[in-house]
Amino acid sequence: MVDDTVTESGGPPTNSMVDEEPVGVCKEKPIVVDADAIHEVEDAPPSAVAAALPVDDTDEARPASSSPLSEVAGEHVETAPDVSHVSQPEVQNIDTFVEVPLSSKQVPPTPPEKSPRLQLHRGSTDVHPATPSTPEKANGHDEPRPQTPSSAYSSSSAASHKRSITISKGYTVSVVLISSALEIILASKEAKRSTALRESAHNALEMIRVGQGGDRPREIFEPLRLACETRSEKLMIASLDCISKLISYSFFAEPSSAQTLPSPPPSPALQGRHSIAGTSQSSLPQPSLVDLVVHTVTTCHNDTSPETVSLQVVKALLSIVLSPTIYVHHSSLLKAVRTVYNVFLLSTDLVNQMVAQGGLTQMVHHIFARCRSLDGITLRSHVSSDTLTSIPASGSPRTDIQNNAVENLTAEASPLESAVDMTLHPGVSIPPSSVHDPDVAQETISHALPATHEAAENEHTARELSTHDMFIKDAFLVFRALCKLTMKPLNTESERDLKSHAMRSKLLSLHLVLTILNSHMALFIDSKAIIYSSSTNEATTFVQAVNQYLCLSLSRNAVSPVPQVFEVSVEIFWRVLSGMRTKLKKEIEVLLHEIFVPILEMKSSTLKQKAVIIGMLSRLCQDPQALVEIYLNYDCDSGAIDNIYEHLMNIISKIATLPYTSSQQKTNDPASPALPPQTKSSASTAHVSGALAVSGTMDTSTMGLSEGQLRRQGLECLVAVLRSLVTWGTAAGKTPAESATADTASRSQIGEEVAADAMTPDPSLDGLIASAGSTEAFRQSTPDIADDPSRFESAKQKKTTLLEGIKKFNFKPKRGIQFLVETELIPGSSPRDIAGFLLTTDGLSKSMIGEYLGEGDEYNVAIMHAFVDFLDFRNLGFVDAVRVFLQAFRLPGEAQKIDRFMLKFAERYIAGNAQTPFKNADAAYILAYSIILLNTDAHSPQIKNRMTKADFIKNNRGINDGESLPEEFLSAIFHDIQGNEIRMKDEVDATINLPSMGPGLANVLANVGRDLQKEAYVMQSNGMANKTEALFRTLMRSQRRGSRAGDQYFSASHFIHVRPMFEVAWIPFLAGLSGPLQNTDDLEIVDLCLDGFKNAIHIVCFFDLDLERNAFVSTLAKFTFLNNFGEMKTKNMDAIKTLLDIAVNEGNNLKGSWRDVLSCVSQLEHMQLISGGVEVPDSGKKGRSKKLPAEELANESRSTHITVAADMVFSLSHYLSGTAIVDFARALCDVSWEEIQSSGISQHPRLFSLQKLVEISYYNMNRIRLEWSNLWDILGEHFNQVCCHSNPHVGSFALDSLRQLSMRFLEKEELPHFKFQKDFLKPFEYTMVHNANPDIRDMVLQCLQQMIQARVQNMRSGWRTLFGVFSAASKVLTERIANSAFEIVTRLNKEHFTAIVRHGAFADLTVCITEFCKVSKYQKISLLAIGMLRGVIPVMLTCPECALSPGVGPQGDDIMIRFWFPVLFGFYDIIMNGEDLEVRRLALDSLFSTLKTYGSSFTVEFWDTVCKEILFPIFAVLKSSQDMSRFNTQEDMSVWLSTTMIQALRDLIDLYTFFYDTLERFLDGLLELLCVCICQENDTLARIGTSCLQQFLENNVQKLSAVQWERVAATFVKLYRTTTPHQLFDDSLREEMDGGTVSDLPDTNDSNDQAIIPAPLSPTGDQPQPQQVKHTLGDRRRIFKQIIVKCVLQLLLIETTNDLLRNDAVYTTIPPEQLLRLMGVLDHSYQFARMFNDDKELRTGLWKVGFMKHLPNLLKQESSSAATLVHILLRMYFDERPEHQNARPQIAERLLPLGLSVLQDYIKLRADTQAKNITAWTPVVAEILDGFCRFDNKAFVRYLPAIYPLATGLLARDVAPEIRLGLKMYFERVGRTQGIVVVEAS
Repeated sequence: MVDDTVTESGGPPTNSMVDEEPVGVCKEKPIVVDADAIHEVEDAPPSAVAAALPVDDTDEARPASSSPLSEVAGEHVETAPDVSHVSQPEVQNIDTFVEVPLSSKQVPPTPPEKSPRLQLHRGSTDVHPATPSTPEKANGHDEPRPQTPSSAYSSSSAASHKRSITISKGYTVSVVLISSALEIILASKEAKRSTALRESAHNALEMIRVGQGGDRPREIFEPLRLACETRSEKLMIASLDCISKLISYSFFAEPSSAQTLPSPPPSPALQGRHSIAGTSQSSLPQPSLVDLVVHTVTTCHNDTSPETVSLQVVKALLSIVLSPTIYVHHSSLLKAVRTVYNVFLLSTDLVNQMVAQGGLTQMVHHIFARCRSLDGITLRSHVSSDTLTSIPASGSPRTDIQNNAVENLTAEASPLESAVDMTLHPGVSIPPSSVHDPDVAQETISHALPATHEAAENEHTARELSTHDMFIKDAFLVFRALCKLTMKPLNTESERDLKSHAMRSKLLSLHLVLTILNSHMALFIDSKAIIYSSSTNEATTFVQAVNQYLCLSLSRNAVSPVPQVFEVSVEIFWRVLSGMRTKLKKEIEVLLHEIFVPILEMKSSTLKQKAVIIGMLSRLCQDPQALVEIYLNYDCDSGAIDNIYEHLMNIISKIATLPYTSSQQKTNDPASPALPPQTKSSASTAHVSGALAVSGTMDTSTMGLSEGQLRRQGLECLVAVLRSLVTWGTAAGKTPAESATADTASRSQIGEEVAADAMTPDPSLDGLIASAGSTEAFRQSTPDIADDPSRFESAKQKKTTLLEGIKKFNFKPKRGIQFLVETELIPGSSPRDIAGFLLTTDGLSKSMIGEYLGEGDEYNVAIMHAFVDFLDFRNLGFVDAVRVFLQAFRLPGEAQKIDRFMLKFAERYIAGNAQTPFKNADAAYILAYSIILLNTDAHSPQIKNRMTKADFIKNNRGINDGESLPEEFLSAIFHDIQGNEIRMKDEVDATINLPSMGPGLANVLANVGRDLQKEAYVMQSNGMANKTEALFRTLMRSQRRGSRAGDQYFSASHFIHVRPMFEVAWIPFLAGLSGPLQNTDDLEIVDLCLDGFKNAIHIVCFFDLDLERNAFVSTLAKFTFLNNFGEMKTKNMDAIKTLLDIAVNEGNNLKGSWRDVLSCVSQLEHMQLISGGVEVPDSGKKGRSKKLPAEELANESRSTHITVAADMVFSLSHYLSGTAIVDFARALCDVSWEEIQSSGISQHPRLFSLQKLVEISYYNMNRIRLEWSNLWDILGEHFNQVCCHSNPHVGSFALDSLRQLSMRFLEKEELPHFKFQKDFLKPFEYTMVHNANPDIRDMVLQCLQQMIQARVQNMRSGWRTLFGVFSAASKVLTERIANSAFEIVTRLNKEHFTAIVRHGAFADLTVCITEFCKVSKYQKISLLAIGMLRGVIPVMLTCPECALSPGVGPQGDDIMIRFWFPVLFGFYDIIMNGEDLEVRRLALDSLFSTLKTYGSSFTVEFWDTVCKEILFPIFAVLKSSQDMSRFNTQEDMSVWLSTTMIQALRDLIDLYTFFYDTLERFLDGLLELLCVCICQENDTLARIGTSCLQQFLENNVQKLSAVQWERVAATFVKLYRTTTPHQLFDDSLREEMDGGTVSDLPDTNDSNDQAIIPAPLSPTGDQPQPQQVKHTLGDRRRIFKQIIVKCVLQLLLIETTNDLLRNDAVYTTIPPEQLLRLMGVLDHSYQFARMFNDDKELRTGLWKVGFMKHLPNLLKQESSSAATLVHILLRMYFDERPEHQNARPQIAERLLPLGLSVLQDYIKLRADTQAKNITAWTPVVAEILDGFCRFDNKAFVRYLPAIYPLATGLLARDVAPEIRLGLKMYFERVGRTQGIVVVEAS
């Protein structure tokens, strides 16, 4: 029969139903409000969902497992109460209609033009073809069930109805749908009573029967409407059922001509209940049919409606709202929502409540879903009358009438109904009394919304609203209505009773808001979702429009003490935070700072509340981007009140470290709130309470049960933060190779671990992970340009500085202001700048502002005046102005300060207000002061006798310029102050009196039954809510004014932000992780803590935060308890594993923290040894044996995991970077040294780390040389230290390890000019030098011997270190060591000389041999060594590598330096430092013989080097006392000087003579050297010097050129000047001294008379020093001694000069001008000595002060210098060579005065007292006389007058024979020249 019917009607085949038919099909069973259906209904055909609603099958609809109402607790439940009674096909069908998506681009499907006629079985509502019909009773009544609309698949039972009618749009509908209902109406007794009903029903039925009703839906609808107004249950059910079915067939869709009505439409109730039929003739616009239908259906429900009717009402409203072809908008839509809402609240039937709740949810989903499905498409479908017309710009009378209509409609509702739905009519006038908050409720949408939006600029004056615009407006109106419903206050009873209407209403509205936010967040953040004002066409984004309502709802509900309300509020806030944070920056800040953070910190809030907030924060912490953005937008924003991220981290850390109490038992806590228990909640419970399950919500049923659980939540939250920071901050830092690992790790971290360790993950987060499969999905690869980390860093720094400045100000205002000006946070130091800052900056203490402004100095007064000038008192009453004034600061207590404030206030007030009762500012000032006094008097608890009004008026009499102010004015002020104390706002907030438990029995009894904690919370929370609302209102006002500058939201994209985020919170992180780790043994918590440590250390390593890294790693290392085995637990073992994992994964960035890691590895090995029974010495715990670890832990320490991980720390070291391996090695060396030191001198020292050092050296030997050098710098230093340890076991182990490493290292080829081998082998040399143990030294030589034997062919730069070791061995006092080393050197020299030379170690070889030469203890070795050194020369010359050959001629200077110089320098070194005299002699001989033998082949440049570096430095000791330090004693030095140096000087003179032509260019150096040698206080050295000088000149006299003679003469001049004792004439030396004379002092140098000590003389000036210097006796003695030395040296020089000049070769060679220079200095010496000798007083004075023991004189100097002068001058005078003849006048000028003065002085000598003088001068006088006699005649006659008297004077003395002979010759010549005697001709 069914098949035939379908065939006849020509309907579509079965499978075409889904595609073509918009009306859903489902067996009419109880609604299954399944979670998927709710969440996905936006994608389903709305009518399909409508069809799933039940009608009145209440018995079957009630679930079997329903619970009584008493069990309702408001928990979230799964929204599928129980589907066990639904057969499988039904469930599948539900899935079918759920899963049919309606594309956002498609128009809703159009029904087919011809639809099969419906065959309805009279008593059944079953329309599913696969299920047999079963008649059932509805609530015990035998009445037929209303019918459900259906498609072509309905079964038929009435063959007579085979026709269908066609409606205006071409749809067909079976007449049976309408006729059956009309027949029921006509058959009813109400039809018989009501003519209108009967007639309209009859007319309609007739039209149906003749097939004419399809295009006249109003006439068909009229009887149904009238039937509903009869209030008859039977008729209402039938009518409503019919209406809902007709809606499904779009029967009420009107042609578009009906759509030119204004919006909103007039209410159909305007004409009264029974007159609607005549509205078409009314002058008012006719309401649309859709609005009539909605109005009719909604009026069917009131608080007395039967449950069956309520069910049909819900069904009908759901059908019309979800219809894909008929759109309901604005007030009609809100009516529908309100009615279903009321059904839920008023119905006592559980099924009705469930159906209403499910229907409401679907409606809301549909209203929001269609905003997206029609995005951008303007559809002109069948809609209610308030849709497509342009809206008038201003309100018209028509609009007012419509508003009144709705108002009347509302007034007719039942009291409960009106209470519930008053706020559900946006766009119409709402009486203020019906709204909880008049500030929030606005009359029209245009007033309710912020006034500005970017799109407003592009709006036209009249805008035609598209369907999409209408949909968005609908969504806004519904959301606003729900928000307002959530804000209705609860009384105390309602809070306690979850079944109360108010509570159920609040919970349902909150859940609906949450559902909307959860499912339709895209609409909220869509910038294209615009709402246009009804009056001004102003455009506002959706999020701006809903902002204030949503935030105010949260501010009121988030402080609720009702757990269910609080939990849903927190869920809503989480949706706001996660989805809308970019749009609601300031609002989120206010909510966090004023509500959620304070609740976490309040003592009066419950554990549950804290747990729920922590749960919400956990989800925030799992969203890396949200977390980073919280930091950027609040912590880095100076405009933000608080550092929210930092504050949250501190709070969470404190919660994680709540103190443990002994009573807390771990077993009482669930495993984790993150793992919800599988509980079955009653469906009825959920529906009664209004709870709806929303995806992604937390299961709070197990939260907050104990402090331990809260602690764990806090810990999970901290760990989640760290994971997010790792995810955000370090993903970009991965190399491609590491990315794969990162992906896996991220999935486990964000996926499994989040699920296991924290709250339910945020679905958006899951989406990110699913879409990208990598942590890098959290952050875009290229950061935004706007996201500049340095900018945020400077902003954060600025904010930190500002907070510091505020803190300083609140402590000491002046210091704070100074700091703020210096840091430029206050632009300048002008009073206006400072006043502006004080007025506008949050956080400043009002008391301190008052104190600062009240200071009396001029600067502070100026600031106070500027401050008051900023305040605006215009148009304010006087008391109001005072209140405003006193809100800006706290008035100080001192009268003078108050006086200054009030003076300025009065002046400012009068200036701003012209119309005041005051005649001048004085009156205002006095009254203001009086008000302050009145306020204190009226409200201070200390005052007993309070001021009356009369007193106040009396006090202020006559203050107004002699007159009184009006009495009523003063009375008003008095009453104002009495009733409303002037207090600061923050004071009001702070003075919440918490209930306290007073002492005494009475108080105890009074508090019985009171929940004091809850009372305290309520009091605090009310203050919080009020403050928050006030802040929001201020915020809204500022946003309306357009000041959103500070609201710019910064999206995070840069990984660098993690660094400052970690830096500000690392201390809370550390405390929060270490506290639980220390206090608990719960391994799950331990794992959490360790995971946190791992993530934290990853961050600090990645960003290279030294301080933080050291803190975290050292803390984790301490938790290993490896220094206290006996106290170890399993958690400590886990800490060890974590530390090892960190070492392996973070090694490149651990830096100094490697020390902690490697110490733990060392201690771990120690533990393994101890637990294995090995005795390990540990001197660190003297006298105390370490406790052994538990056996289980001991076994664990040897487990594969730990063993492998510990080994990987070392075996993977070759993967460390170049810098990291250095840090690693340095730390390992430190740990190794600690181990060795702790072992003392044990037979079995701890060498674990040393062994590991050897291993890592092996592992890293293939590194590039640059890295290896840096590494070996550290390892080599450590080997130096270890090899020299006092424990020989340590040293031998280290040496053997070093040998093995060296063998391995020497396998590698070394290129020329590198020195890696040299550096590598250095520890051997260091050990040889510093380890005194002969066995260890011997082992060093053995190691080297083995290396030479095995690796000699690879030896390159290592040769140099080898010879360094042997050189060190030569100094060892153990003979076998020195012998062994010398044998090795001998063998190397013999066998490998060529290789040594080739690899640049020749110089080292010679140095090594030289060292053996210098050994004093073993002369045999020294002599052999010097022989070897001499033997090197011929080998060197013949060696092809040296390229030296005697026959080749002069060699290159470089070759000379490389080969000759080391050998020659070796000889020099032995000469200078050799301890054996014989060895020195041989070296000296070898040096000069070698130079003589091979010097001819040297270049001049090399000779230069030899002289400067080798020859002259031998005599450096003569110049500098520093060079004496190489001698152990003065005796050694004296021996060296008297033997080696003297011989060296003679050899040097000999060498100069030998190679004079080559060395003449170094003559200056030689002369300088001889000068230094001569000018010594030691006369031995001086004599050697003069001797050598004389020898040099005599030997080379023929080779000296004129220039060289000039230099020689200059040298003599210098010598004479240096040795002239000018200090003899120093008067200060002759002054008497108190301490006695110099001769009284003991002679300290007597013992050294025989020793030769170099003491160079300092040359003195020609004249004595003019200044008088006070000399001590010691100084005087030293000066006298030096004077004597100079006198001796001068005499020595005169002798040398005399000897030289009497040498004919010298005399004949020296040029006469140089001779004259010599004569000049000799003459000076003579004159000096003569002057001294003639000054008897001077000599006597010197004798008196102890200069000498006898009277001093310079007789010998005077006579010998005169003798030399006379002799040479005479010889020059008579020299016949032309140049001498030319110089004769000059010679005569010197000779004659000299001779005359000598003769004069001689004549004066007394024979009795001056016999010595006579003896000294006699030869001189004789030579003078002889010389005079040889003058030629002319000269003789010329000088005769001068000489003759003196000659005759001599005759008077008793003279020596030679003088007599001279006189005889003289007088004979006189006789001849004067003609006295005739000269006989010969």
